Amino acid sequence: MAERMTYLLVDGENIDATLGTSILGRRPRPEERPRWDRLLEWAERSFDQEVTGLFYLAASTELPTSFVQALLAIGFRPIPLSGEGKIVDIAIQRTAEALVDRDADVVLVSHDGDFVDQVSALCDGSRQVGVIGFTEFVNAQFRNLPGLRIFDLEYDLGAFNTPLPRVRIIPIDQFDPLEFL
Repeated sequence: MAERMTYLLVDGENIDATLGTSILGRRPRPEERPRWDRLLEWAERSFDQEVTGLFYLAASTELPTSFVQALLAIGFRPIPLSGEGKIVDIAIQRTAEALVDRDADVVLVSHDGDFVDQVSALCDGSRQVGVIGFTEFVNAQFRNLPGLRIFDLEYDLGAFNTPLPRVRIIPIDQFDPLEFL
């Protein structure tokens, strides 16, 4: 019997779009993007088991070779997709549905409410299930799912090299006035 593992399902375009549109107000520069290797390392530490990182990409007609090679080098399995409509969402939904029948933990890296039904089906009490994103932008419907843990890409995972210009509610025990002086 295979050992239990964690599947890390990454909707990179959703994270990139939220970072650019909602946080930076412009297209992120390469040094401002998440360090994707830190997600794999965090998942291995947090779940204490092997992690399979699946990184979904809309590739239409041309493969983003350098990005795919970088993903492979850090341990992700890139999944380049083509077709009409929300192809990345469709692929992640299908993957999450297929994981319901597997003895595995699952972490979704996205803010997108299009995955609520699939994540809800995974929250059956038999596995650990998480969502990673910028917590203030994670779809509110995720917050009602039993047993689902929500992690912040910047604050919980440390996926960025420099602090992002975010406005968020700060728990008083985490407030540091020096950050504002």
